[in-house]
Amino acid sequence: MDIFKYTKGIIDKAVGASKLHAVEKGGGELLDPMQKYLTVGEYHVDARDATPDDRPFTLTVYQDDQGVLHQALSPEDTEGLAAEYDRKFVPELKRFKAFRSRKTGRRYVVEDYLRRFVRDVKKEVREGDDSVNIGVITDTHFKNVDSLDFYGWNGLMHVREFSYLDDLDILDFKCHLGDWIDGSDAGLISESELMKLRDSFKSSKVPYLMIKGNHDENDKFDEHHDLKASFPEREFEKLMWPEMYQQRKLHYLSKQHGVAWFDKGHVRVISLNTSDIPYILDEKGQKKYDVKITLGIREDQVQELIEILQQSSGKQIVLMSHANPINRKGGNALKYNGRSLHELLVAFNQKEKGRMHSSKDVPPEFRLSNDFDFTKVQDAKIIAYFCGHRHVEDQYRINGIQYILFNCSALMGPSHQLTTKYNKNLNRKMDHQNEFAGYIVNVDLSRRRIKAFGYGAATRRRIFFI
Repeated sequence: MDIFKYTKGIIDKAVGASKLHAVEKGGGELLDPMQKYLTVGEYHVDARDATPDDRPFTLTVYQDDQGVLHQALSPEDTEGLAAEYDRKFVPELKRFKAFRSRKTGRRYVVEDYLRRFVRDVKKEVREGDDSVNIGVITDTHFKNVDSLDFYGWNGLMHVREFSYLDDLDILDFKCHLGDWIDGSDAGLISESELMKLRDSFKSSKVPYLMIKGNHDENDKFDEHHDLKASFPEREFEKLMWPEMYQQRKLHYLSKQHGVAWFDKGHVRVISLNTSDIPYILDEKGQKKYDVKITLGIREDQVQELIEILQQSSGKQIVLMSHANPINRKGGNALKYNGRSLHELLVAFNQKEKGRMHSSKDVPPEFRLSNDFDFTKVQDAKIIAYFCGHRHVEDQYRINGIQYILFNCSALMGPSHQLTTKYNKNLNRKMDHQNEFAGYIVNVDLSRRRIKAFGYGAATRRRIFFI
């Protein structure tokens, strides 16, 4: 234990001692035993230092060209001491950040935390066709900055860590409910961010849905810089959906709107797109509609939903979208057609026939004129609607439909203006368990219950009756 192999001299020792004093004085209890290694050199570490899987490692402490202190963990039996994990010292945190795998980008302490989380969830869910586990993550707001207390690179890390659930034999489906990126970086950078997120989220083991959020059109950057549209038309759709629609278990009518569904037993999960906004440019090349603040659905998407519902006999249905269509008072929560969507869902549950209409003040692009006939649908019901967007946890039941809102995974530190009161109360911090958020939602038709199990900045368990 703590066998010192070499140092660069007395100056390094003095610098290390000074940093250790600052860590112990300013940081309170050390987050992990290896925080104390602040002198340049090599050390033997093992289970007593809380190493990954309690294995023995060589810990190398070094400085980069800017004088920033780093730690790297290499298996002792590896030739050339190729590092598996590394991290850097952050003066603002007065400590090292958590170790991340160079291969996966995940933190091994988070992987251990998620293993324990899944183990506990498995004890509380029933196996069987009518007991379905859905992984949910939302609002990651990936942004090209190494932020310690707000949106930044941590958004990509959260997606990579959420995807660890794919390997733990717990999920039947998984979904990202949108706002993958913050949309505040230049167009080419945001496109690259979406591709990194896509590649980190997609899975060959678990069927998945990639839902579009109101920030995923990059309109935040356009607003801040008063420039032409930084994304071409349907850029999110072209980057994110082709591979999603190639999944063998995914069903769809077209690949245009993000509407798709999965089935397991009598449970049907359907995705919708509440950022279904027309791409119209003015003479300056700027968008007529700012997708960031304009939430809505349009006629063609509604028509696809109607056709899917008409073919849903024998199914108990869960709908998913980025934003909630109505609020807890039953009012319109989208700019266009949120209340109309809810009324269509109620009509389905009541097995009605009719025609949808829009109010006179709705722009032509958002007018509805859809016929529906649910009179022949048997033994089917819409039981729940999952959404993110609001950066809170909430729930309300209206006309027999259970709306469930999930908290954002993006780090929202308490000192930022955009941080919701819900997240300010959580006092979220980098490398703490409340930094991220994710869920496993169990839909159990036999027990007539929905259980939402949360990790990180999420409620440990919420129970809803079907």
